[in-house]
Amino acid sequence: MEIVRTVAAMRAAVAGRRVGFVPTMGYLHEGHLSLVREARARADVVVVSIFVNPTQFGPNEDLARYPRDLERDVAMLSKEGVDLVFAPEANEIYPAGARTFVEVEGLSDRLEGASRPGHFRGVATVVTKLFEIVRPEVAVFGQKDAQQALVIRRMVRDLMIDVEVVVAPTKRDEDGVALSSRNVYLSADERRAAGAIPRALAAARRALAQGERDPERIVAAARAVLDAEPLLRLDYLALVDAETLDPLERARGEMLLAVAVFAGKTRLIDNEVLAS
Repeated sequence: MEIVRTVAAMRAAVAGRRVGFVPTMGYLHEGHLSLVREARARADVVVVSIFVNPTQFGPNEDLARYPRDLERDVAMLSKEGVDLVFAPEANEIYPAGARTFVEVEGLSDRLEGASRPGHFRGVATVVTKLFEIVRPEVAVFGQKDAQQALVIRRMVRDLMIDVEVVVAPTKRDEDGVALSSRNVYLSADERRAAGAIPRALAAARRALAQGERDPERIVAAARAVLDAEPLLRLDYLALVDAETLDPLERARGEMLLAVAVFAGKTRLIDNEVLAS
């Protein structure tokens, strides 16, 4: 496995090869590794980027303390048979004087976008840059970041980028909590409290299965579970159209139930696709 640090070296390393690509911010876990395996099944060469992208963090967010351990990540990726790790410095991706950004209107200002203004502009910009550098045939993302996947798919379509975007299922711990690099921030009590998140999703799923079609009542079933956990503070909880993220007057078709909560100072997100 080779660690590549520069754009020029990365372009040279992948030239003429069928590439499967997994963009990450590092501090990897089993969820990331499942994306690597998906890429391996679809391509000849697997590239994983490890880059904590500064443009997707707001001024009061956790850029400085975001967990980083390149040596650990490289060891994990080596065991998975990854061919190339792209680990650039920020000035390699954002040269001095860079002023160009990519923004997907409509999908970027709701849910996560409303809570984190500018976040998806940073995501779309860095992913566009990484696609241009790595030139993958296939790129794999996780369902846990459902809105991000929607933004990237729309960006790829609108900009006519020649890459297949694959969204792989969310990987969860034994109690149903979605795996996340930020879980390392949680105290033991906060980690226990986070178990209410998948239980809330399950409560909404049950309400739908029992015939409820009022979106507000479905959301209320989930919210009751979260409200019962005093260590969690709700940021948002919404049932929306799974493709457009538009609000729903009635539960029908494919829907996305999306949630963000704070456990102490740590912000956790999760979601579930529901269908009626």
